[in-house]
Amino acid sequence: MLTPLFVSARPFPSRITISSLNPNQNPSNAAKAPNFDQFKENPKLSEAAIKVPTAPWMKGPLFLPPEELIDTSHHHHNKKMTRKQNAEEMTFKALNRRESGVRGGKAMKKIVRSVEKLDEEGSSDVVGYGGEFKSLEEAERTRRRRMPWEREEDKFILRRRKKERVLTTADLILEEGLLKRLRLEGSKLRKWVNVRKAGVTETVVNDIRSIWEGNELAMVRFDVPLCRNMERAQEIIELKTGGLVVLSKKEFLVVYRGPPTSDSSERTSSVLVKGRDEIGSSLYVREGERLLNGLGPRYMDWWMRRPFPVDADLLPQVVDGYRTPSRRCPPNTRAKLSDEELTYLRNIAQALPFHFVLGRNHGLQGLASAILKLWEKCVIAKIAIKWGALNTNNEDMADELKHLTGGVLILRNKYLIILFRGKDFLSDEVADLVDDRERLLRRYQHFEETKRESEIEISEVVTNGEQLEETSRTGTLLEFQELQRKFGNMEMRNVETEAEKAKLEKELKSQEHKLSILRSKIEKTTTELLKLNSLWKPSERDDDVEILTDEERECLRRIGLKMNSSLVLGRRGVFDGVMEGLHQHWKHREVAKVITMQKVFSRVVYTAKSLEAESNGVLISIEQLKEGHAILMYRGRNYRRPSTKLMAQNLLTKRKALQRSVLMQRLGSLKFFAYQRERAIEDLKLSLVKLQDSASELC
Repeated sequence: MLTPLFVSARPFPSRITISSLNPNQNPSNAAKAPNFDQFKENPKLSEAAIKVPTAPWMKGPLFLPPEELIDTSHHHHNKKMTRKQNAEEMTFKALNRRESGVRGGKAMKKIVRSVEKLDEEGSSDVVGYGGEFKSLEEAERTRRRRMPWEREEDKFILRRRKKERVLTTADLILEEGLLKRLRLEGSKLRKWVNVRKAGVTETVVNDIRSIWEGNELAMVRFDVPLCRNMERAQEIIELKTGGLVVLSKKEFLVVYRGPPTSDSSERTSSVLVKGRDEIGSSLYVREGERLLNGLGPRYMDWWMRRPFPVDADLLPQVVDGYRTPSRRCPPNTRAKLSDEELTYLRNIAQALPFHFVLGRNHGLQGLASAILKLWEKCVIAKIAIKWGALNTNNEDMADELKHLTGGVLILRNKYLIILFRGKDFLSDEVADLVDDRERLLRRYQHFEETKRESEIEISEVVTNGEQLEETSRTGTLLEFQELQRKFGNMEMRNVETEAEKAKLEKELKSQEHKLSILRSKIEKTTTELLKLNSLWKPSERDDDVEILTDEERECLRRIGLKMNSSLVLGRRGVFDGVMEGLHQHWKHREVAKVITMQKVFSRVVYTAKSLEAESNGVLISIEQLKEGHAILMYRGRNYRRPSTKLMAQNLLTKRKALQRSVLMQRLGSLKFFAYQRERAIEDLKLSLVKLQDSASELC
């Protein structure tokens, strides 16, 4: 806002106000700059006073003549001019000065490109500068760093190819019109045959053929695991039923029974030829087939990629002459696997195909013999567990295979079992070679021993001028017999008896020392417990007890059992705090329920009688509850709450009651251990007496 500057503030006699301000408004908030042009056009008003805006601290209005006002409009014009000059200077600096993040190679390149676009459009203003911009562009190209739009030109985009549709057997055999009609009818089917986890069983095949008796199409819905590989599911369903799959959508297949003139054997042979071609096209599958050849029959209902694993359920349960392979670890190696080796083997096993499929828990000797054959070519055996097989237990399978093969279990879960042959595994050929070598070595050792005994060196010993021939007896039977004659008088039985006797005496002395320590602790604990018991003076039961009828007792018992509030007794037993809580319950109700955790019923009865004697109440009953035993106490008809000072002065405090409970528990434990020591001492003394009797009989 523009505000006029005033020179003086003297009053004038004539007060003519020309202002757009309302006198009721605050002039400081609504002030506006006066219009000086009106005085130039109308000279009559040049001498009139003008009401000008005032400061907030001025109370009255301010009037000034026009000649004393200063026109500030030229200042506004100067500000605009300075702003334009500053903007021009900043633009010049920005274009001619390089600043980090403001102007650089990228920005200059954008400017060059925009100017080139104008040049292409035919703008005459930029034509003369084409050579300069070309030189700038060449200079930019000589730099190491290339522009983003230049790098985009060199990018090689590898687009994902759309998977080509593979022609099915139905596409190759059936006519196009018939195939369209069958697919249209198959899309309208709403009833299907479910294929469970067990796969395409005989029951499923019979259901499909029964549907074919009334309709030429049958819909099949696959459950896991075949729904994960619908191509394999299509091959299995065509192979087992002899039909043709004409429509496939998600987990559903529509199977056509085929025209009556078509031969199912021809279709089956075409499927097998197709499978053989696929096997021959993959090196991975060829190597897998090479490993599995000769191990047993294949599992044709396999739900994953080829090669098909061996069906372990068709292998014999018992193999005649089967024995666990011999194992021998190479020198300077450990048979146990380290963590790094275990991780490495698991990573290797992840990429391998499955070698066997198993669906039973026991009778796995045939599978074990096949695994041993496989281990001669591959160090890892990978076994899948059949889906839908009843009563399978992967733990039992793994334990029996470990026992039969002696391998190392790498991984086991409800889907697969992976076995490593171990570092100490020896194939049958290598084991036979090792046995032959050991037999040869033992034969050489026997030959050397007999040669040594037959050719003992003869030494000439000269004594008193005479030569005697004496044979060395080191390590022979004569040396042993001579030692027996010298030291045969010592009886080994007596030595063993003395050693056993010394051992028993030492053990007896140790047990007696421990028993003496326990007895001293028992005496100390008993003394402390007597001191606390002297502070506790239980009250005697009053003979004048209030008499209740059976009906009243039963009514009070039901009331007490329905009560939610209760008083719980802990390990401290009955002390002064329990009595205060009991009287607090009786303050609001006639019956109080006390729950105790004691297991022995006699102790529960003793606690109930103590509560009755200390509180002067009436014992209703003792009930067995889920929380423990409930003691129901009735306060009586003439009940009066005793004073706090006189309440339970003869009982222990809370702290003393806890000390008494701990001492009682400690005393019971010490007596138990002392009894054990005494029994052990008696057994040692008895065995020592028996040993002495046996030694005396030998003498």
